[in-house]
Amino acid sequence: MCAAPKVVRPNRDSVTTIRDDGSRLFLHPADARGFWTRTRRWSAWFLVAIYLSLPWIPIGGHPAVFLDIADRRFHLFGYTLAFQDIWLLFFAITGLGFSLFFLTSLLGRVWCGWACPQTVFLEHVYRRIERWIEGDAVARRKLDAAPWTAPKIVRRGGKQILFLLVSAVITHLFLAYFVSVPELWAMMHDAPAKHWSAFLFVAAATGILYFNFAWFREQLCLIICPYGRLQSVLLDDHSLVIGYDAKRGEPRGKVGTPDAGACIDCNRCVQVCPTGIDIRQGLQIECISCAACVDACDEVMDKVQRPRGLVRYDSTAAFGGGRTRWLRPRIWLYLGLLGVGATVATFAVSSVRPAVLGVTRLQGAPYYLEPEGVRNQFLVRLVNKRDVPATFTVRVVTDAPAGATLLQASLEESLTLAPLAEEVRPLVLRVPRASYEGGFKLRIVARAEGGEFELVREAEFSGPDARLLKEDKR
Repeated sequence: MCAAPKVVRPNRDSVTTIRDDGSRLFLHPADARGFWTRTRRWSAWFLVAIYLSLPWIPIGGHPAVFLDIADRRFHLFGYTLAFQDIWLLFFAITGLGFSLFFLTSLLGRVWCGWACPQTVFLEHVYRRIERWIEGDAVARRKLDAAPWTAPKIVRRGGKQILFLLVSAVITHLFLAYFVSVPELWAMMHDAPAKHWSAFLFVAAATGILYFNFAWFREQLCLIICPYGRLQSVLLDDHSLVIGYDAKRGEPRGKVGTPDAGACIDCNRCVQVCPTGIDIRQGLQIECISCAACVDACDEVMDKVQRPRGLVRYDSTAAFGGGRTRWLRPRIWLYLGLLGVGATVATFAVSSVRPAVLGVTRLQGAPYYLEPEGVRNQFLVRLVNKRDVPATFTVRVVTDAPAGATLLQASLEESLTLAPLAEEVRPLVLRVPRASYEGGFKLRIVARAEGGEFELVREAEFSGPDARLLKEDKR
């Protein structure tokens, strides 16, 4: 007979996963059934399906999401960005940040409970495998306390093998976002030495995922992730949270106890919590708003024929007897910032062109004084960012005085660039001494075939003071 595991009561002074002696307590949350659990599971499987399918869906000749680091191209749902456009990530990152602030202020930690990859994979993939192999929470706790027999070794070993395989699949699909599925498949058929960097990445990432989901688990949310600590500044009394209606539930007592509240102190809300807290002790940083306790409590209320909602989604103000104000200053502030960011991002994205034209002065002196006149040297670089060939007509427009000549006239022609290719040409301009009157502007214009768009870059023709040049001539 194995000894029954000691029951650990949650408290607000320490996380439940740490025993009094400092050792780790492994949680085995019980299964919850109800509307929120079903909805969250379907949502999680939908997110997992998106993650697994995006590298396989072709759009415009590339996967739906393909971050091609090797060729410095980013293909996003048919839209291609070159490495030169990576500055647009600023808008994506800041937009995600402000969106998270807005959602947290309005709906609480909905990200943690519903969309965070840690929660999605842990609760709806790894723990489903664990429950399938080892049974419900009671059976898993008994297995923890049982001696190492052949059946226990088989169960635990099989579970760890499946955890490792799932971690490898997740890692390989993640790598496919950067190398494409066909290239990943070719790498898998070659010797590891041919693609040692990819092999090391997959091995390391698989090991990290396996360690996290097989052992570390909720500790990532409790110890490492800073988001729970940020909720104290992101939430207010009108943010949607999961809470316990103490006015209705207290004092606790069994069914039939005189003057007892609605809570029968069954601890079902504690048993299903993936972070081991007691929601009746108030809002805590460990709560990820997964709503498992809501379904668990509603199920108990149905059995004892009492109204649902003792534990529910609501605001702190509503739990105190007030009304929830959805639109308040911080919500308007975040909406305003999101609106400004979206406007600027839209303008920035619309300004991105499918080609790049650059003009730089060649290394060396800014100008060269020759017997024939003053000479400037530039380098013109034209890049086609598209996945198809593109033809450009390039011309030079200057305010040069009479007699100025283009020593490198190869730019004055139609250039056809292969997909994702670039063309670099020298541009050398000379102004005779007799007509030189000082520096002037020149414009290099690249016009796409059909007049779809036009790229213009300006440069400055440099030279000595014209009076000095004339005196030198005399």
